[in-house]
Amino acid sequence: MNQTVEYIKELTAIASPTGFTREITDYLVETLEKLGYQPVRTAKGGVNVTVKGKNDEQQRYVTAHVDTLGAIVRAVKPDGRLKMDRIGGYPWNMIEGENCTVHVASTGKTVSGTILIHQTSCHVYKDAGTAERTQDNMEVRLDEKVTNEKETRALGIEVGDFISFDPRTVVADSGFIKSRHLDDKVSAAILLNLLKVYKEEGIELPVTTHFAFSVFEEVGHGANSSIPSQVVEYLAVDMGAMGDDQQTDEYTVSICVKDASGPYHYEFRQHLVALAEEQDIPFKLDIYPFYGSDASAAMSAGAEVKHALLGAGIESSHSYERTHIDSVVATERMVDAYLKSDLVE
Repeated sequence: MNQTVEYIKELTAIASPTGFTREITDYLVETLEKLGYQPVRTAKGGVNVTVKGKNDEQQRYVTAHVDTLGAIVRAVKPDGRLKMDRIGGYPWNMIEGENCTVHVASTGKTVSGTILIHQTSCHVYKDAGTAERTQDNMEVRLDEKVTNEKETRALGIEVGDFISFDPRTVVADSGFIKSRHLDDKVSAAILLNLLKVYKEEGIELPVTTHFAFSVFEEVGHGANSSIPSQVVEYLAVDMGAMGDDQQTDEYTVSICVKDASGPYHYEFRQHLVALAEEQDIPFKLDIYPFYGSDASAAMSAGAEVKHALLGAGIESSHSYERTHIDSVVATERMVDAYLKSDLVE
């Protein structure tokens, strides 16, 4: 798993809020080409690579997304700070106190800053702890000598500039991995490592498989296009959601039964369960109540496929996330077992 962990660290180090993903797709293309593949960029911005299998008439589509939560400059405030608009779904308190980077489109440079509520100082504001966090009072404090709108605009900052959140990736000796954007860069790392192993070991898959790295999942329409007509199975490798009433944990692979879009394909899900039981892969079945995936987006777009969702258990999703290497191992084993299995009956 050392290589998978290295891929996780490399992926999380690259800023890629939805809509600002060129650098990370360049990384994917370069990495895949070095492995001996011929990746293709989609018009939408994603990266796909096809691995031909014994059965080429019926095919598989497997996705992981590399776009992340982020923000975009909504306005430059009179005091020189920035008002934000969110990219992806999260409450404002999930990013309070986070260091961030403003990607200045006009210059190609970056400006660092910190995301804070306007009334932060408890020595000045009586409601510093109780005020509701909203778009109107959350702001970026720039690490530049700016005190008014004119000075901030002189840096080149403009409405529409992307804002990424510092990942703060840590791999602990105990096996825990904590970072922003483990959703879904853990899954992307798993797919990269499997592709590396398949190439190095000359493994032929039973079914032609399209590996799709999507870049619009966090806003709901990730890999719902560019699906070849021969595809009959669609597996989204994403994250397992943890919390009250959830079975998902940080040590197993989570197989999703249902999310906000409805149930996943029953026979496909049972196929995965059977593989896990046969190969002694630790797993949990679960429901993610406020969740959607690339696979569910594809179904909403009208894809005529069987669809399933699985992933590593991610604690504190859409905040400062954490998982354990045990869950990463179980997830990689699960995906590998699926890709080496026959089609779902």
